[in-house]
Amino acid sequence: MKLFIPGPVTVRQDVLNEMAKQMIGHRTKDASKLQKDITEKMQKIFGTKNQVLLSTSSGSGLMEGAIRSCTLKRAACFAIGDFGEKWYKMAINNNTPADLFKSELGDITTPEQVDEVLKTGKYDLITVTGNETTTGIANPIKEIGEIVKKYDDVIFCVDYVSSAGGVKIDADDFGVDIAITSSQKSLGLPPGLAFCTFSPKAEDRAKKVENRGSYFDLLNLKSFIDKKDNQYPTTPALSLMYAANFQLDYILNEQTLEKRIQNHKDMANLVRTWAKKHFDLFATEEKYASNTVTCIKNTKNIDVANLIKELKKQDILLGNGYGDLKDKTFRIAHMADFNIDDMQDLLNRIDNILGF
Repeated sequence: MKLFIPGPVTVRQDVLNEMAKQMIGHRTKDASKLQKDITEKMQKIFGTKNQVLLSTSSGSGLMEGAIRSCTLKRAACFAIGDFGEKWYKMAINNNTPADLFKSELGDITTPEQVDEVLKTGKYDLITVTGNETTTGIANPIKEIGEIVKKYDDVIFCVDYVSSAGGVKIDADDFGVDIAITSSQKSLGLPPGLAFCTFSPKAEDRAKKVENRGSYFDLLNLKSFIDKKDNQYPTTPALSLMYAANFQLDYILNEQTLEKRIQNHKDMANLVRTWAKKHFDLFATEEKYASNTVTCIKNTKNIDVANLIKELKKQDILLGNGYGDLKDKTFRIAHMADFNIDDMQDLLNRIDNILGF
């Protein structure tokens, strides 16, 4: 089955083979080296010199950890789809004061919106979705970051779960304090690992926050790493880490990050061209369309469920619209280790099914 859904993704066999390696003690020098190697490689993916934390969880775990660990006064959660709203719900469920600021589906979070909210002085942390898979939108993080830099006390958190490894990220230049991603998206790994940056500014804030939780206490993770030579408080998922270390070597050295990013752009352009020919993009402005997943407006009222059913017969899985957008849209993910030929083959198959 080839997965053209926005995660999990199809994983190369050589990456899967790494998971068959025998275990090592998680308090050994070998474990320290493995974890240090992954950290240094993920720093290049994120474009940061700050500490990278690893979690045996989905990206949601570190999202929850970020908003709980680093909100002292109140969090402003900006949403352009369901996953932005998810961050707000996490705050409420953790008794963390927060407010939700929603954009119309298909639109971005604008720098002007962020400025209007932050100038009130009510908020000391904001959460923004870097890449929203429900709508196929990528927010202008660099431009939003320039606004956030005006407010010295605000911690800037960005959800890059579905784009890190597929798009260029310069977290330090953008002023992002906590950039978060998961293994099962553009990185081309199995589910179960999450990574985030943790700036000195975020660390200082967390020291002032009481009741940061336990498992997802980002300050505790950072402190343990510093004291214990890159080891973690709890037993990490070593098999997944073997795979991650191997895949990150491939991305950074064999493929190169630049070529990988260009490949994602090329796949996105192909799918968007096809979508505009037969349907329409859900994105209000194409310049903000995601390079890892395209959300297509079902302008011809096709039977999306039947399209998915027919593709399954050919061992291909496609994504329906998410939540309220089910059947009104459908989504084609172009991420991880797929290439332009994979995407063209998929589009040809859809053409045959729909009679285009």
